[in-house]
Amino acid sequence: MRIKCKKSDLSAGISTVSKAVSNKTTMPILQCILVEAAGGRIKLIANDLELGIETYIEGTILEEGKIALEAKFFSDIVRKLPDSEIDIETNSDYKTTVYCEKTKAVVPCRSGEDFSYLPTIEKEKSITISQMTLRDVIRQTIFSISDNENTRLMTGEYFKVENNTLTVVSLDGHRISMRNIALKGDNPDVKVVIPGKSLQEVSKIISGEMDDEITIFFSDNHVLFEFGDTRVVSRLIEGEYFKISQMLSIDHKIVVKADKKELMAIIDRASIFIQETDKKPIVVSVKNDNNMYLRVDTNIGSLNEELEISKEGDEIIIGFNPKFLMDALRVIDDDNVSIYMYDSKSPCIIKDAEETYIYIILPININTSIY
Repeated sequence: MRIKCKKSDLSAGISTVSKAVSNKTTMPILQCILVEAAGGRIKLIANDLELGIETYIEGTILEEGKIALEAKFFSDIVRKLPDSEIDIETNSDYKTTVYCEKTKAVVPCRSGEDFSYLPTIEKEKSITISQMTLRDVIRQTIFSISDNENTRLMTGEYFKVENNTLTVVSLDGHRISMRNIALKGDNPDVKVVIPGKSLQEVSKIISGEMDDEITIFFSDNHVLFEFGDTRVVSRLIEGEYFKISQMLSIDHKIVVKADKKELMAIIDRASIFIQETDKKPIVVSVKNDNNMYLRVDTNIGSLNEELEISKEGDEIIIGFNPKFLMDALRVIDDDNVSIYMYDSKSPCIIKDAEETYIYIILPININTSIY
């Protein structure tokens, strides 16, 4: 194999596929990037058997072939080469030499014959949305997944397509995040759980532009993200997801509307007094004087603040993990938020009128009599 390409194009390609290179494996081939020159196109592939990414780069093929290059070493040497044209040549003994201006580097490699290509995905069920929308949906829900592999379904996000609406849900046992997106055209019904790691990597490599689209194909065991010259394939998490509809049927007796930035600023200040080992709540008191009172008391010190709100319903005193509140508020784009509550032991719901986003947060038990 022999190819020539710009350093910038090769670096971008390596950066894209490297997200699917395995860091922990007993199979050395999974720590490689496959470079394949065939059919007039140069393709890069990485595949850790759970997540696979392939992309095409611009360049000239002088001799067709393929080679598996050790990913970290290949990435490091290309990154430190001059910003010029790169010439990669492999002989019959799989010795690969990289030339760039006055530099000549011999890099470790393996036969491309042993490399695992991305699985073939049936393209029967699919949806198409803008890359910006997908990136926003992932950003606004991914923080609620669990990192506990013992609850594997919680380490992924639930994608449901029904009545031409995409619903994305994540939960970790303490909170639920949900986004609802209206889709164009007629779309198939889908219910799958996609690993959070795969979604995080997809969000890093899509453009995030409204005019750039991404098509998502669903099969029984895999999901395929296709955009531009890039394909990302991920295994799905098997199992039946949790009954979300039951969790959403929570009643409320109190509705609070508050300025999001002011509320975030108070919680942010309060968090200074809470150490990770403390697990102290922020106590929220809603009175009939149209004020919300927020308080923390820890070994470090205390903070009390009040925030002007509009309120419907009863008074309430309730405790929350301030991080969970901040995580939800941080990804809401509205200037004002509506918070729905029932009592001090029931979850609160943060949502907009159209329910394009819904965040459910479990409270922390507190002794309300001392507040």
